Amino acid sequence: MAKSMRAVVLDEPGSVDHLELRELPLPEPPPGWVRIAVRSFGLNRSELHTRLGLARGVTFPRVLGIEAAGVVDADPDGVLTPGRQVVTMMGGMGRTFDGGYAEYTVVPRSQVIPFRSAVDWETIGAVPETLQTAYGSLTVGLDLQAGQSLLIRGGTSALGLAATALAKDLGATVLATTRNPDRVTALAEHGVDHPLVDDGALASKVRAIVPEGVDTALELVGTPTLPDTLAATRVHGTVCFTGMLSNHWTVPDFYPIDYLPRGVRLTAYAGEAGDLPSGVLQHYLDRIEAGLLSLGPVHFYRLDQIREAHQDLELGRRTGKLVVRVTAE
Repeated sequence: MAKSMRAVVLDEPGSVDHLELRELPLPEPPPGWVRIAVRSFGLNRSELHTRLGLARGVTFPRVLGIEAAGVVDADPDGVLTPGRQVVTMMGGMGRTFDGGYAEYTVVPRSQVIPFRSAVDWETIGAVPETLQTAYGSLTVGLDLQAGQSLLIRGGTSALGLAATALAKDLGATVLATTRNPDRVTALAEHGVDHPLVDDGALASKVRAIVPEGVDTALELVGTPTLPDTLAATRVHGTVCFTGMLSNHWTVPDFYPIDYLPRGVRLTAYAGEAGDLPSGVLQHYLDRIEAGLLSLGPVHFYRLDQIREAHQDLELGRRTGKLVVRVTAE
């Protein structure tokens, strides 16, 4: 059994050069925790915010990573069998305790979700946090129903593409945005009914398609575009604030009567591992394995390419999810 592992450590916020691949002692799980041999992990805006010094409540040095996919390596309580396929996310990962940017991670058993799938680890690595957030936003945040219209502001992000896939699978009509005209075709190929180029003033374009406004809207860009998203939504429609691609998430001097259009509802969503039931995870993995569902393009990196991956994430060079494939024997 190995006594050490490779992990990506951030000693303090800064540029991608602050991400260092190091050899660390193999972590031991205390009672109630599980050690996972990480096979792959996805990159998220949360980790970018931590690296840039925008996140609160993070202690350093820290192994980043709010999610991971792999197999159970050790469970001191004997609840989960070694070799069991699992994913994990959130709960303080990569913020208050070391996360998934490593060959092994130790997490509370309560945030471990078992599954069984023949899907490759690169594809599985793109699923946990993105699926949890898309599923929660559409169900808890919006209560999206078949036949309704959905506007996704930030449609070419990994989360936007996943939300499109789930919404279309449900039977909704999807309008989704991109700031890059070259990515309109990619949105259409992914199943978006009405791809839109976002110039910051989108409400009139939306209402040219849906005159009364959309039934639901998913805000993934942040507070700079939120007023326009609200203006694109019908009376008694709902906007769910979930993402902050712009790195702006507060509204200064918020006055609800002036800010919110009359009768438009504003909600928000943020979830944990417990918000992705194992049955839901298994359902969508089965559909992916059967070729019936795609959450969008996945771009792969090695663990020693973490700086390149973070640079691509920060600059928005890729459409879809960025995933690191980890080798842990």
